[in-house]
Amino acid sequence: MDELGVFAEVESQARSYCRSFPVVFDQAQGSYLYDLKGLAYIDFLSCAGSVNYGHNPKPIKAAVIEYLQRDGIQAALDMHSRAKHEFIFNFRKIILEPRALPYKMQFTSPTGTSVVESAIKLARKVTGRRHIVAFTNGFHGMSNTSLGLTGNRDNRQPGVDPYVFRMPYDGYLKGLDSVEYFERLLNDNSSGMDIPAAVILETIQGEGGINVASSDWLRRLRKLTSDHDILLIIDDIQAGCGRTGTFFSFEPAGITPDMVCLSKSLSGYGLPFALLLHRPELDQWAPGEDNGTFRGNTLAFVAATKTLQEFWSDDRLVKHIQDNEALLNTWLDVVSERFAVHIKQVRGRGLFYGIEFHDALLAAAVVRGCFARRLIIERCGSEDQVLKLMPALTIGTDTLQAGLDSIFEAMQQVLGQVSFGELDSDLPTSLFINEASHVA
Repeated sequence: MDELGVFAEVESQARSYCRSFPVVFDQAQGSYLYDLKGLAYIDFLSCAGSVNYGHNPKPIKAAVIEYLQRDGIQAALDMHSRAKHEFIFNFRKIILEPRALPYKMQFTSPTGTSVVESAIKLARKVTGRRHIVAFTNGFHGMSNTSLGLTGNRDNRQPGVDPYVFRMPYDGYLKGLDSVEYFERLLNDNSSGMDIPAAVILETIQGEGGINVASSDWLRRLRKLTSDHDILLIIDDIQAGCGRTGTFFSFEPAGITPDMVCLSKSLSGYGLPFALLLHRPELDQWAPGEDNGTFRGNTLAFVAATKTLQEFWSDDRLVKHIQDNEALLNTWLDVVSERFAVHIKQVRGRGLFYGIEFHDALLAAAVVRGCFARRLIIERCGSEDQVLKLMPALTIGTDTLQAGLDSIFEAMQQVLGQVSFGELDSDLPTSLFINEASHVA
């Protein structure tokens, strides 16, 4: 049996990313993944935003190894630990206090969907209301309540949380002001909308297609929810931890959500870790009312603390992201002009960008072309029609440029050889192989 055969024979059909990248990876460092043959691949996926600082960042790895070597406590439930104390101290000092955010911290079960579940559960408890407003193209996880909030019908299943009212996201329908529409529904006693417990949204929708809410839209939504005593929950699981250029994605809008959901890159090392931030007056849990065995992931606390100290105690990372975003935007301008007939829109912020194609088959072919050039990049959007650019926030300029060059070459080959609207989705990967790969 070949090296991939065991996965096909034994692993569930639920596997997904490996279908786009049929290779066995063994090692990783910085912005590179290495397969069993030692071949290097540039990573523009960042484990779906879970390794924002690259793979195995040396200072974080050293802190993790030191903690393991001294037999630091591992499983701790929600008991006090030195690792948790140091994280709380540093997160408050480095992240919350400079932003004047007086949030309480709740350590939930360590996945993104878990922290969303906890946020919705708390919102319903505090307000005594059931309904939650979520948005078109939103994605919040794959467990019951989170699936109810998620917009894509391919993800949703029968029996998900039924108390969800779906609203159009900013820009979803041309000519519609969705905040004004929402306000009309709230003020009209015959609209059919019950006053919801909370509104939950991503300020930049990741899986939904890199849809960006404007600062004005967010500010008006924040005012509307405050006026009607509705809790505002920002899902910053993918867009947070620096992905958009600031630690929290909502910072440029100048708003203060009632709750913030964090996970993915919170540990800085790909370790499972989730955190719910909420206003102190919302902390109305009874002891043990929202619990989970792995709330005390102490190794993640250690990695997260070192990540905060290393990357967020000054503005070096923010400036680095800004410099790379400028390079990326210059490149996107060229791409948009060169392939204007095939590209519908380019959008994003920080190092979180999407290139939307008119035809999803073109996006799929470009992904295959990139993989042939040893670049890992994925798609998103309602039909997977958006090429999703998520390189590490720490990526070097030369590596970023090499990755962009590979995308350009793949696009040039795919879009230059195949007529728009006539692309065969089963075209062999070999069509896109470029022997002069940019990856050493």
